[in-house]
Amino acid sequence: MHKRLFPLALATFAVGTDGFVIAGLLPSIAEDLNVSVPAAGQLVTAFALTLAIAAPVFGWATSSMDRRKALMIALAVFTIGNVATALGTSYAAVMTARVITAAGAGIITSTASSAAAVVSPPERRGSALAFVLGGLTLSSAIGLPLGTLIGRSDWHVTLWAVAGLGVVAALGVAFALPKIMLPATTFRARLQPLKERWVLGTLAVTTLALTGTYLLYTYVGAALEDTIDGSETTLTWVLFVYGLGVLGGNLLAGRLSDHYPAERLLFGALVVFIIVLLVSRPAIETLGTTFVWAAVWGVLVGIPSVLQQHRLVAHAPAATSVLLGLNSSAIYLGVALGGALGGLFQGWTSPVWLGIPAAGVTLLAFLLTLATAQSPKRGAVEEPSLATN
Repeated sequence: MHKRLFPLALATFAVGTDGFVIAGLLPSIAEDLNVSVPAAGQLVTAFALTLAIAAPVFGWATSSMDRRKALMIALAVFTIGNVATALGTSYAAVMTARVITAAGAGIITSTASSAAAVVSPPERRGSALAFVLGGLTLSSAIGLPLGTLIGRSDWHVTLWAVAGLGVVAALGVAFALPKIMLPATTFRARLQPLKERWVLGTLAVTTLALTGTYLLYTYVGAALEDTIDGSETTLTWVLFVYGLGVLGGNLLAGRLSDHYPAERLLFGALVVFIIVLLVSRPAIETLGTTFVWAAVWGVLVGIPSVLQQHRLVAHAPAATSVLLGLNSSAIYLGVALGGALGGLFQGWTSPVWLGIPAAGVTLLAFLLTLATAQSPKRGAVEEPSLATN
């Protein structure tokens, strides 16, 4: 099974690395493109916002295509976009390239999961989805700091490396994945769950939690500039510790959600998350406390996404793929809003104080979690039936 799933996991790993690595390279990109760090941060915003829109739209547009063919086209667009980003010499050119890249990435994330579900036997479908989507989690723990390390002398190199991952993933899909045909679905059917107020509120929690995270994370390099004394190697290690924390948070949330209500765990995680964001300014005064803070922060970033998926699946098991697709869009919408708000707040304050507004947004996520604590009986939201040829 893993022979078929590995190229899918590699594809999601490439998307995750590509989407997140720019945050660690912002100071270098800003200097090279002769723009401010907040302006460079909008490259993250544009990528995430495009991906959030592209996932459901292009997922619907390619729903009648062979999944293998759709993935290969998406990976080709993704690779071309990264090559164009690496070759870009102006802010406008790089911004355009990031939008093109995100369009391909949106198809990858929505298609890889459905392909994994089909090529795996029903009794192993859950582990197959976890393996493929684990590429996104692993990119935070390994891909992001590794990409930052590769690009510390020249940020273009990182984009060439990600483009290489796209090529390898495309070759893997071409040779390891069988032809997969699924019944086409209407765009309206994909958005049907949004008619349920509870689903809409729960997706809003995802968006707000990610907004709080990326309001600070997008500009973490600038926020830590004085603490790390401008050392990109030190920043890479901080990001690596953060990434390990995210991975640990994912695993911890998965284990705990098997024994405790997801809502209760989410309450606790968000409360601690708010506290960690509020103390971010004094926590990054010294390098030692920065590493501890980054590890704890990473754990708390990794917990909500798993719990939110658990809540959505428990609410409507038959609509799992549709709900998780919408949750993926909610995640990237949060990343986009976080990058935009972080850039906006820097017009009034230094990056080192971004933890305060980030805590405020996370508080909104907590309050909305209280409002959606009780899942109502699900409405008539059904997942389109799967079929293979």
